[in-house]
Amino acid sequence: MGFGPHLLLAVLEGLVTSAVLALTALGLSLVFGVMRVVNVAHGELFMLGAVLAWAVATAVGGSPVLGFAAALVIAPLIVGAVAVLAERLVLRRVEYDPEATIVATIGLLYIIQQLALTFYGADARPVPPPFNMRLALPWFGYSAYKLSIVGASALLLLISWLVLTRTRAGLVMRATQYDRETAQAFGIPVERVYAAVFAIGAMLAAIAAVLIVPISQAHYLMGQDPLLLSFAVVIIGGLGSLRGTVVAALLIGVSDGVISMFFSPTLAKLIATLAVAMVLVFRPQGLFGKAAR
Repeated sequence: MGFGPHLLLAVLEGLVTSAVLALTALGLSLVFGVMRVVNVAHGELFMLGAVLAWAVATAVGGSPVLGFAAALVIAPLIVGAVAVLAERLVLRRVEYDPEATIVATIGLLYIIQQLALTFYGADARPVPPPFNMRLALPWFGYSAYKLSIVGASALLLLISWLVLTRTRAGLVMRATQYDRETAQAFGIPVERVYAAVFAIGAMLAAIAAVLIVPISQAHYLMGQDPLLLSFAVVIIGGLGSLRGTVVAALLIGVSDGVISMFFSPTLAKLIATLAVAMVLVFRPQGLFGKAAR
């Protein structure tokens, strides 16, 4: 293949990465924006979603479509339940203190990781994709399932935007984000909102993991890269900005695909790190974030 086909393939692979990264980073940004909690265990919740996807798909057996569909429903629900439990037993007890929650979620990270190692094992295991169609592009065939990941992510991002901007639940979340004490004074159950937000953030990460696991095998150590890249997206895009999350995920994902294809994955990671550093120096609130007053 010449330069054109290689570039198209790199961009397509970058779009798939961006789609998964946008969902994962949105969950992290939502928790950070509403609760002011740095969830260091976010990557392990992503990993848990992938491991549970394999467990559910294996238990269902039979048609890959049924196994995948069951995993897409059950795995995020279980991860959301784990997040609610962690919020009530850990974060609520430390009163959402920023420093204490970092330490607490680091502990949660290791607990989830070791539980996955104990019950799931150290082997990487695949989940069969629901379909194996290939689309005929001008120069090569490309996986229809990978393109469906991009479509599913776009749909979920649109639904998230509608919920946050057009529903009472979104209004309650934004009110809690801006002023916790005032929201509580107006009768908003802040602790319930926090539990719901923490669960939703975890479920978004789990959905992203279920979508990607048919092309990236489930492994108990797979949570590190999604966590680091999600932090990069949140920093570059701006805290609490859905538009910023999408734009930053596209920038990081597509650039990673192109640079990895023509140069090396290490250089792609270095450039992403440099971009984070530049944003922190020259625009700390992110590309689409609002400066603190």
